[in-house]
Amino acid sequence: MTWAELAGLAGLALVDSTSFGTLLIPLWMLLAPRVRPGRVLLFLGTVVVFYYAVGVLLLLGIDVAVEAASDVGGALADNRPLTIAQLVVGVGLFLWSFRVEKKAKEQPGPSPRARRWRAALQGDGVPARTTMGIALVATVLEVATMLPYLAAMGLLSRADVDRPVQLVVLVGYVLVMVLPALVLLVLRLAAARLVEPWLERVDAWMSARTGSMMSWVIGIVAFFVAADALQRLTGG
Repeated sequence: MTWAELAGLAGLALVDSTSFGTLLIPLWMLLAPRVRPGRVLLFLGTVVVFYYAVGVLLLLGIDVAVEAASDVGGALADNRPLTIAQLVVGVGLFLWSFRVEKKAKEQPGPSPRARRWRAALQGDGVPARTTMGIALVATVLEVATMLPYLAAMGLLSRADVDRPVQLVVLVGYVLVMVLPALVLLVLRLAAARLVEPWLERVDAWMSARTGSMMSWVIGIVAFFVAADALQRLTGG
């Protein structure tokens, strides 16, 4: 594995580190009147384990998909009804992205569900299973739209290294994903008065733009899905 590949993976991991589950929810816990480091670490640990498991499944699935594509790629390429259906899905996703954007403008800020999560994670006497449950639900909801993560798994699967090395690199990737949140935890504990106002500004900025960011991600996914179908339909 080259340094360029490692740098690319590190960059993608840092982009992933700014997502709803890896940064915004930990910010909520850091802004609680009483910060509970154990709860933050439990949340981030659950996120790490989940994304590592997803990464392993993706790496294994990519191998199977590539092998299957080599066998049936020609048949799928000639399947016009299936390609048209893919185009319709892409266009549908693109239109849906505008709906998500409109809803985000009409109802700025966290959704009612997100506000319930925030209250639960900042409250007293929260069971460990609740913290882990919120972490799992949040990551499940966002994993399908995390394009940098999917791109990173594709890059890692093509790296000229053995599977055990890929799995070790994957450990590093998921740890980098939660590294900013861990750094903020340390800063919050060491210099609360200096850090807390800045954390509040970051939280407000991210909370106000979560819906818009989601609409952009959906739109980008829609573009690639529709463009691939259109290219095959036109013989490009």
